[in-house]
Parts: sequence; structure tokens; C-alpha cells
Amino acid sequence: MRIGELAVTVGVTTRTVRHYHHLGLLPEPERRPNGYRDYTLRHAVVLARIRRLTELGLGLTEVRDVLADDAGRDLTEVLEELDADLARQEAAIRERRDRLRALLDREGDLPAEGPVSPELAALLTGMAHGPESPMAARDREVLALIDTVASPESRQRLMAALGSAFETPAAAARAHEVYALLDALADADADDPRVDEAARALADCLPDSLLPEIDLAPGLDDSFLRALYADVAPAQAEAIRRAMRMFTERGR
Repeated sequence: MRIGELAVTVGVTTRTVRHYHHLGLLPEPERRPNGYRDYTLRHAVVLARIRRLTELGLGLTEVRDVLADDAGRDLTEVLEELDADLARQEAAIRERRDRLRALLDREGDLPAEGPVSPELAALLTGMAHGPESPMAARDREVLALIDTVASPESRQRLMAALGSAFETPAAAARAHEVYALLDALADADADDPRVDEAARALADCLPDSLLPEIDLAPGLDDSFLRALYADVAPAQAEAIRRAMRMFTERGR
């Protein structure tokens, strides 16, 4: 992605992106031969997290501390200090305090991708019950990105739709089997015969209620999808592409 595409995706200005580079909050990307910066999905994930933290009222110094140590315990301490300060400005910041309280009520169970909305926090709790999976970890980061850029209404519908994929032990087990199939493609070529198996399993795992939410946020356009596919192995990207085609054809 170019810097303008990154800024639109996350909902900030290009000046903000450059400021975060200057402060060392957002890593500088590699440059293409033509001199333009080449931003990846990883940059979008980090930038979205910075935006969420600053919207909660954290200063950039506090954001730096949170990013330096992703432990949920340290994040809770920062939010508790902020909550005590905001309590003295109760009338003007009621909505912000409600959001903080929703996070602090989950003390000891804050997702590593936090702070996130209560809807996503509930979904991440359901996703957590399973074996460690690099693809599952990437999904959690992408969901946190969408959680930031989507409208509240779209976010609520999306999280409700995705929640059905983990709402029962059997459904959760099936989802983690799909993650295992995708993880196994990490070193495979795009024409590996296992790609089709993983694609079909992924398409079958996606709930029908997700179909209306495919076009979730205006910022998640083709540039986002290109960054998403570039962030995974070729075989994994091909499996996801095939799964999305199967899934959308199922809804026709």
C-alpha cells in the first residue's frame, strides 16, 4: 500500500502517519525502487492500534509504553490510571469512561490485540480456546483492524455473524481444524493439492450470516486485500481467494 491508501484504510491523515514515523511509534517501511514507501498489512495493524489507544485518551508517550510491552496486565494499569483521571471530567467524557469500564471489567482477560470493542473482545474469547495457530493470530489482528475502521453498526453485525463460527464446542473445533489446514500451507506453493481442501473447509466454516457483511468498510478496498494476501504465504493466499469465491457463490 502507498501512504495515502494506508491512511484511508485506518482513517487517519498522511500527516499523522508521518508524525508517528517521526516519533518512532510506527516502523518505517521499505521503499520500492521508485522511492515510494511500500506499506504492508502489519503497518495497518499497528497504526489501527495506535488510533484506538489515542481515542481512549492515552498520550503518545503512554501509547509508546503499551506498544513496547503487549502484556494485557500493563495495558490494564494504563487504562485504570486514565479512568481515574477522566472521572474528574465526568460530564464531557461519559462515553469514553463507559468504553474504558467495558475494558476494565475484563481485567486479567484483555486480548493481546486490545483495546478492542466489547463485541470483538467476546469473539476473541471464543477464538482463544484452541491450539496456537499463526493464521488464527493473524485473523485476530485483522479483526482488530476492522474493529477500528468499521462503523459501529457494521462492526456489531460482523462480530455477531462471526460469533456463530465459535458459538459451540463443535463449531470452534471445526474452525481450529481450518486454521490447522491453512497453517500447513505456510511453505507450500500456490498449486499444492492441499490448497483446494483448505479452501473448501474454510468456505464451509463461514456462516451464511456473514454474506451481507462482506463489504464491511469503505476503507477495506482492493489495496487492503492486496496487503492481506501479501502478508500470507502464496498457498494460503490462494486458499483464501478460492474460499471467498466459493462462499460468495453460495449466496447467489
